[in-house]
Amino acid sequence: MKKIFLILLVISSLAVAKEATLYQRLGGYDKIASLLSDFHIRLKNDPQLGRFWKYRGNDGKERELQLLIDFVCNRTGGSTHYCGRDMPTTHIGMMISESDWKLFLKYLKQSMKKYHIKSREEKEILTFMDSLKSSMVEVK
Repeated sequence: MKKIFLILLVISSLAVAKEATLYQRLGGYDKIASLLSDFHIRLKNDPQLGRFWKYRGNDGKERELQLLIDFVCNRTGGSTHYCGRDMPTTHIGMMISESDWKLFLKYLKQSMKKYHIKSREEKEILTFMDSLKSSMVEVK
């Protein structure tokens, strides 16, 4: 009986020791949504990047932000459902340049700093973003 108890105790401790998802380590939905809202404002207010929102209505901008939040929450391990298009379809024809991409990363880093994202999580987010670059940047 003691052996069974010890085995169950070891198994349960292993389950507890399982590492948290990036979603959990970032603080969950509310913290990710706040960070991305800050990031989205930075992007829209930039003189170079603002062109992507110049002729969009407020409802379209709000929907885009919600899709961004859903996408990031979903891809970092949250249970949020993402119902948007894939990245190539979403960004084709936008003529996103390497210069735009560098500004995008600059503002992402600023928002992560503002929200005190730890180095490990920042690296994971930047690695993830780098994996999307080829499906977003069209102009070298």
